[in-house]
Amino acid sequence: MPDNPTEVTAAEIARLAGVGRAAVSNWRRRHADFPRPVGGTETSPSFALPEVEGWLRAQGKLAEVPLRERVWQQASAHPAGAVAGLVAAGCALLVVHDRPTDWLELSAVSDERAAALLRPVLAQVLTARLGPGHALAAAPEATTAASMPLLRAAAELAASLGARNAFEFLLGRHLDANPRQYTLTPPGPAELMAALAGPGARSVLDPACGTGSLLRAVAAPAALYGQDSAPELAALTALRLALHDAAEVRTAAADSLRADAFPQPAVDAVLCHPPFNERGWGHEELAYDPRWEYGFPARTESELAWIQHSLAHLREGGTAVLLMPPAVAARRSGRRIRADLLRRGALRAVIALPAGAAPPYGIPLHLWVLRKPAAHAPAPPGLLLVDTADLGGGEGRERAAWPAVQEAVLAAWTAYDGATGPREGQDTPGLSRLVPVIELLDDDVDLTPARHLPPADAGGGPAALIAVRARLDETLQRAARLTPPPAEPAAEPARLPSTTIGELARAGALVLRTGTGSGAGDAPVLTEHDVYGGTAPSGTLADSTDEPVLTEAGDVVVPVVGAAAVARVVGPGDAGAALGRNLQLLRPDPAALDPWFLAGFLRGTANNRQASSYASTATRLDVRRLQLPRLPLEDQRRYGERFRALAEFEDALRLAGRLGEQLVQGLFDGLADGTVRAE
Repeated sequence: MPDNPTEVTAAEIARLAGVGRAAVSNWRRRHADFPRPVGGTETSPSFALPEVEGWLRAQGKLAEVPLRERVWQQASAHPAGAVAGLVAAGCALLVVHDRPTDWLELSAVSDERAAALLRPVLAQVLTARLGPGHALAAAPEATTAASMPLLRAAAELAASLGARNAFEFLLGRHLDANPRQYTLTPPGPAELMAALAGPGARSVLDPACGTGSLLRAVAAPAALYGQDSAPELAALTALRLALHDAAEVRTAAADSLRADAFPQPAVDAVLCHPPFNERGWGHEELAYDPRWEYGFPARTESELAWIQHSLAHLREGGTAVLLMPPAVAARRSGRRIRADLLRRGALRAVIALPAGAAPPYGIPLHLWVLRKPAAHAPAPPGLLLVDTADLGGGEGRERAAWPAVQEAVLAAWTAYDGATGPREGQDTPGLSRLVPVIELLDDDVDLTPARHLPPADAGGGPAALIAVRARLDETLQRAARLTPPPAEPAAEPARLPSTTIGELARAGALVLRTGTGSGAGDAPVLTEHDVYGGTAPSGTLADSTDEPVLTEAGDVVVPVVGAAAVARVVGPGDAGAALGRNLQLLRPDPAALDPWFLAGFLRGTANNRQASSYASTATRLDVRRLQLPRLPLEDQRRYGERFRALAEFEDALRLAGRLGEQLVQGLFDGLADGTVRAE
């Protein structure tokens, strides 16, 4: 074994073997020859990768470590840290992408010779793509002999995935491993912001670029500029964008408000997801900065500083789209700047997104669309206000129905901002409204969309309420028909021989799969909220190179986080959906197991209690420890029919509850606004 082998955690071992973390814990307890920890802590130990690979092969649990897992392990174990490993891999991938012939020549020699040959080639490539004097031009971590095994492995991965997808995989794995270290802009909001900036945006700036998600969403750019106060993010963004397309890429590592790296030239568009609620943004030292054209922001209004910084970088007629916390639209300390933005025609739209759109996920963030006023241009007819909160489908990040949100926002924006200039669009109750500026210039200048939109009837008006009531009557009658007969007590509790899900999986009676909610494609995602609520798949796939786990009719899906005992049998209507995070799929062999029998016994309270473990904030279910009676298939089907009937009764009760809530709220609203008679 090497002197300094790559180390892996229990979670990474589970990923290598395609099992859950609980399985790795069981292996450590049950197998005396399982490799001993070589690092980490007592609660989170790490193990030598070569020893783990050898043990997994000996146990028949691993034929070969997948190439991309091996590359990730090498990058994350880089002596200078995981970020340095990503930078090194990204530099090599850029050479592979731009100068494939040079890479083939230098990769055919020893590591020492290859590193020496790589230095001038890499300097030329980085200078050509990222500009002279860029911080990555030296890239010492990418031009050492010690880094060459990683670079060769990254190039091999690029041969199968492509250089861009190989880097996206490595970067995505790093971000997944450090979720609290980075504030990410999800693909949905990033694509929407880029679309609002317009197809004609050829030069685009992001002054708080993070990992480059917003700039990466721009279609066919000519020049991309990114700045971030964290040097590692500026470096990773530069490589990510250079690998993404042929645009000119310039990035800088500095605080944009205090040390603007791109005062010139003016750009077509600015996209920005700035840090929120910063008190130390530079209020004292920037008091006389010329960027504060619309007023000097208060110490508590860092977001208004980012807005004016963005406007200062636009050419006349250029568009800025910023992701904002909702408080910016209403705080009294910012009302004078908001008023001036309105009077001078700079602020064009405020769009409320559903809760869960982007971090912080618990609040409904806003998009502000601004335009640099052009001389002699006609004044806009008003401010477009859009509220998509009701399109999100509920709470939680996976609930945001992005296709519907994006379609509604872009339709409202297109109606407002036509090819011949801003024009009045159709007001849509509860969704969008064009508000005259004079109507907003009161003492508060409150721009929160929901406070200015015509309300939408919760029940859709009296005619719709009649239909809801009819459907509720029908559902209640169906629930009455499905009500189970009185429970007949058994003479004595049945004591049936039992087995566990883990034993059935090893015997081939069923297959276990773990959901990720990520992958390529457009399949809807079955989320844990859908399983608990009995609703149709409502999530969207997080973009990755991994293959999503797709459901089939007859699968049984179980949430693994939470105390409730729930199991759902996938029907024909939900087949083909991708399995979301925190869900485990059990695919029974129909010749050995009845799916409804399986799902019914998995819902047993005592069964779930004995298979659950408890952390400080959540209960986690180890599906492999759940028990199931050993019964002939004919007896299983008898139980299964009873469990299926109970599930149908439960669905009817759940639907009746939703219809009842809709009817009650609709009647409250109708009586309050006068559309329903009180007699």
